[in-house]
Amino acid sequence: MSDVTRLLDAAAAGDPRAAADLLPLVYAELRKLAAARVAREGPGQTLQATALVHEAYLRLVGAGSAGEGFNNRGHFFGAAAEAMRRILIDRARRRQAAKRGGDLRRVELDAGALLAAPDDQAADDLLALDQALGQLEIEDPAKAQLVKLRYFAGLSIQEAADALGISPATAKRHWIYARSWLYGKLQG
Repeated sequence: MSDVTRLLDAAAAGDPRAAADLLPLVYAELRKLAAARVAREGPGQTLQATALVHEAYLRLVGAGSAGEGFNNRGHFFGAAAEAMRRILIDRARRRQAAKRGGDLRRVELDAGALLAAPDDQAADDLLALDQALGQLEIEDPAKAQLVKLRYFAGLSIQEAADALGISPATAKRHWIYARSWLYGKLQG
């Protein structure tokens, strides 16, 4: 049993020291995943990778977590990818909310021209992807999980296959199908 798995088990059992000891072991990898995900968000993104990692980590092993046990390292990083996805989706929804000015556009002060906010299209795309991913999850949960690991966690085909317990060839076939399916839904 690896140190990460042992600490995950102890944290799930309620050991606060285990959660504190776990962070240094997984922080660099979580930070890399978050940085890749935030980089895809486009210009105007105010959430930093560090903040995304911290918020996702708190959701996973923090005091407010449900105490979910993780089977292994892959399960933990899959859950981290899901937590990051949910955080980004929640932020996109908040940006689009009318009470927070989601229906307003930014105005360039020096030019006075009405411009679309740089992150409006990225937020719309992320919300559309989340809706399509929800439909795919109903149709085929395994393929939806693969998309979450690849797109939101930035895992390679090999890493995602290992996390899901499937062969890389199967993961590649699922990835090709899921991308085509999502493209059809998003363009449809």
